Amino acid sequence: MRRTASLVLLAFAVFLAALAPLLRWYAYPRLAKIPPSQYQEMVLEAKDATLLDYTAGMQPKKVDKVTIVQTLKGNVEASKEIEASAGKDVVVWDTLTYIMGPDGKMVSQIPERYVFDAHSQDPVHATGEMVDGDPVKRQGIEFKWPFFTEPRDYLYFDAQTRTASPIHYVGPRTYRGMDVYYYEQTLPWTKVALPKKMPIEGIDPKTFEQSTGTSLWYQAKAMFWVDPVTGAPVNAEQVIEQEMRGGIAAGAPDGRLTVFAGHVKMREDYAAYTVDLVKSNRTKVLALHTYAPVGLAAGALVLLGLALWLEARGRRGEAEDGEGLTTRLTAVA
Repeated sequence: MRRTASLVLLAFAVFLAALAPLLRWYAYPRLAKIPPSQYQEMVLEAKDATLLDYTAGMQPKKVDKVTIVQTLKGNVEASKEIEASAGKDVVVWDTLTYIMGPDGKMVSQIPERYVFDAHSQDPVHATGEMVDGDPVKRQGIEFKWPFFTEPRDYLYFDAQTRTASPIHYVGPRTYRGMDVYYYEQTLPWTKVALPKKMPIEGIDPKTFEQSTGTSLWYQAKAMFWVDPVTGAPVNAEQVIEQEMRGGIAAGAPDGRLTVFAGHVKMREDYAAYTVDLVKSNRTKVLALHTYAPVGLAAGALVLLGLALWLEARGRRGEAEDGEGLTTRLTAVA
């Protein structure tokens, strides 16, 4: 009976030992990916900011708050179409950055389409990839780092400049009880395109720029606190400056007219929600990558130990029974 039980335990131990690496090196790389149907909304604020008043003589003024609403929606149909030609899992995010002044009126809005590999987060170049209607060919990451982010510099795409530049790993940090990696990217003054949606109806940005000789310039410092397991930022901040130069800004000091200047941060309720969401996803990724494979391997060792113990007990019992029989036979003789 003990021999049968030990063989059953040994069979289960072999099964678990085989399943552990299969889960880690076969299932995990295929199952750990961004879902194509993801939807997310984020509200950010820049308090005590400077904003250009288009209706009052085109003059910058201090405002209590500028609100930025970012929506991200996975386009499942577009993902399927691109996957058919790309031959891999692809995610298409249609995003919109909607900027409002303190009165709730639109300052500008910038749509984007971001196409990337669902597993690695590397960009996938396809028709429709754009920023504010302008075709782009992204290099580097945007919005999210890869799963199991490394403590090193990455290329990060900036939608305003339509270019990618290094975002530097600064070091480990603790954010709201989470161990994260902190990254910074500093962009120097760069001439950028005027948004196609302006606060004054009927203004065409290209016509406005050409007819007035006015250009838009931008500089920023971007800061991200990234969960190294999921690669998702748990917090993001930007210090942004935008100004017009030349043309209508010629009469301003130094020929520069501030369009926006402020420190953009997540609103508190969205900051708390983001941390909770990332923690939940972190547990799922670790379960697939670490907890389940390690647990299966540990279970295999326990079952193997029990099988060997039962086998040893069975053999010892047989030996004792043999010795007892020999003793009885000697006594009869």
